[in-house]
Amino acid sequence: MRVRSFSVFVATMALIALSGCAGAPETPDSAKGGSSAASPSAKPLTADIAPADGAKDVPVDSTVTVTATSGEFTSVKVARPDGSTVPGSLSTDKTKWTANDLLDPALRYTVTATGETGTVTSSFTTRSLSLAQQTFATIVPVDGTKVGVGMPVAVYFDLPVKDHASFEKRMHVTSTPTQAGSWHWVSDTEARYRPQKYWTPGTTIKVDLDINGASAGAGVYGQHSRTATYKVGDAHVFKVNARTHQMKVFSNGKLLRTIPITTGKPGFTTRSGIKVISEKHRVKEMRSETIGISDQSSSDYYSLDNVEYAMRISNSGEFIHAAPWSTGSQGYANVSHGCTGLSTANAAWLYGLARVGDIVDTVGTDRRMEWDNGFGDWNLSWAEYQKGSALR
Repeated sequence: MRVRSFSVFVATMALIALSGCAGAPETPDSAKGGSSAASPSAKPLTADIAPADGAKDVPVDSTVTVTATSGEFTSVKVARPDGSTVPGSLSTDKTKWTANDLLDPALRYTVTATGETGTVTSSFTTRSLSLAQQTFATIVPVDGTKVGVGMPVAVYFDLPVKDHASFEKRMHVTSTPTQAGSWHWVSDTEARYRPQKYWTPGTTIKVDLDINGASAGAGVYGQHSRTATYKVGDAHVFKVNARTHQMKVFSNGKLLRTIPITTGKPGFTTRSGIKVISEKHRVKEMRSETIGISDQSSSDYYSLDNVEYAMRISNSGEFIHAAPWSTGSQGYANVSHGCTGLSTANAAWLYGLARVGDIVDTVGTDRRMEWDNGFGDWNLSWAEYQKGSALR
């Protein structure tokens, strides 16, 4: 009996052994090569973080990077005190995270890098900047505006930008449909962008100034990133002929009306060239002091409180406006101080049609429109305009 019992024992143990060699049934996770928990033998997550933990007075144009030295990341967050986070990108192998934005001044940032084998945290504080060390950008036209086909994007900075290239790399304009365009620096405080040809009617234009924290040079940095989106309307082109004293009004290539006008008399010659309507005023005060005439005894002195339907086309004081005092000369002679005068009825009609960004193309005089006198950008060739970019 003991022999038989021993044989049963041996057989039983053999079955158990065979069962052990077969292993446990596969679970869905193991079949995929995954695991719901880290392997006991996996190394704890470690990482190099820049700026370093505890760093103070960190420049705002620093780029945060988090690099795994052991393990890989499932998420990385760089948080401001208000809980908002800095956007960033994780590498394909999940071992490096790079911030997509620069930093704000005088803030404590907290970095939290998480992986399957642990979490790494760090913090640093950025440099404090005064307003005299930060330049603020204003975009013209304002967000949501509908503009004419000649309207350039204009960006004005309240403090000079000395490093044009650094800023221009972060100044983006996209158009739908796509149209080739270029930035042109007018000065250290103004940059403009225009397409190679007039905007296509119906175009959507998006401006993205990703300049927060960017170095402007001379110890100045960008203050706040800015965006704007606007739409291009119909193609309005107003063709002014100072010799024939007529204005032809076109919309999308179709002649809508021919209007009798008067332009600048001798000594106040209207400029010939391509101009863009930059302002519209239902009523506008006009003083001769703005064109250099302050002597009230002069026959050319004027002070007008209620000039109707005024549309600015140059910074030097040229407008299209109602001029009821010169209707007898409109269509026959040039008697203005440089503006283009119309009857009140014609000016009202044109004002209702026109929008900021419409083209005024003037011919018939020997005085040229300066490219930087208002939005005279179209008086530069495309090659000349591109030369104004800091990246070309």
